[in-house]
Amino acid sequence: MNAQRRLTRHPGTAFLVGLVMIFSLVAGIGVARGSQVAQVMPGDGDTPLSAGFSGIVLPDLLIVFPSGLTSSDVTGLRAIKGVRKLMTFDGAQISLAGRPVNVIGVDPDQFRSWVPLRAASDQELWTNLANGGFVGSGESARPFGLRLGQAYQLTGRSSVTVPYAGSALLNVTGVDFLVNQAVSARLGLVQRVAALISAPGPRVAVLTSRVRRVLGTAAEVVVLRRRPSSQVVQPGQITNYIQLFQASAAKYCPSMSWTVLAAIGQIESGDGQNVGPSTAGALGPMQFLPSTWATWGIDGFGPPGPPDIMNPLDAVPSAARLLCADGAGTPAGLRQAIFDYNHATWYVNEVLALAAEYAAEYR
Repeated sequence: MNAQRRLTRHPGTAFLVGLVMIFSLVAGIGVARGSQVAQVMPGDGDTPLSAGFSGIVLPDLLIVFPSGLTSSDVTGLRAIKGVRKLMTFDGAQISLAGRPVNVIGVDPDQFRSWVPLRAASDQELWTNLANGGFVGSGESARPFGLRLGQAYQLTGRSSVTVPYAGSALLNVTGVDFLVNQAVSARLGLVQRVAALISAPGPRVAVLTSRVRRVLGTAAEVVVLRRRPSSQVVQPGQITNYIQLFQASAAKYCPSMSWTVLAAIGQIESGDGQNVGPSTAGALGPMQFLPSTWATWGIDGFGPPGPPDIMNPLDAVPSAARLLCADGAGTPAGLRQAIFDYNHATWYVNEVLALAAEYAAEYR
């Protein structure tokens, strides 16, 4: 889960092209695979996410391109089969108070989805970043004695005075500070020096090969996807969809592979990326019809109270319970149970094919 690129000095300037990038984006939330959970988990002490925030995206690949990705590069990457989410960001080594620091320039609304849930939930931090402040990653600000709201001079190709907007445990090792894209342009960071991709369906080797066909050998491609633990976590420890799929299958349909739930979650909503309503009126990360939810919705791993069709902690266990009641716990009944979930043969075939990919990838 680590990548490092040597910085090379641009002749005649203090500006450095390239980017030191040692990414451990999701170490703080027990990463299993690139997917997302669309709300703060119970018991973590955080407040709910803002209405405009769709949840955490866990990356599968990091791409570092020293000269910067072109628009056609990005278009080609987005067109790769299986890519669901992609974001690019700027970066370079600049100076703060005469000392070198690694800075990336991001779109705050996008980038917050790729960091740990607790940091992503800090609305004030991301508002301050969007308003032109700079944000520290982890303990990076401590040696500088930075004070919240006070302005400091950052120096890249040009010098920019920027207020300090606070810090959070972003788990982006090797990156000291974040600025927004407007500040990035003023500092002269390398535009689109890196990209993050979430493509949970394809096997990593296949996905990497497809990226290479688009970008050639000049790009450094680093695998961020990690294999899930074979140990099923306790409900209070669930922080991402893979853990949720595993725990839900183990509790509500132990004879069914969790990969079936994972496949359905991806096909139905991209793991919470599109929660409806669908043209048929289905809602939530597992796309339940309200009439079906009235019968099968349960208060699974969510907070006490009525089952919430939009809450993955209730929706995924409910889907496991429904599938099991329809026979998914037996090899003979699995196809019919999936067909009952969505009445189409193509859907059954797609779920089983994607489940097989999950099983092969995480065996």
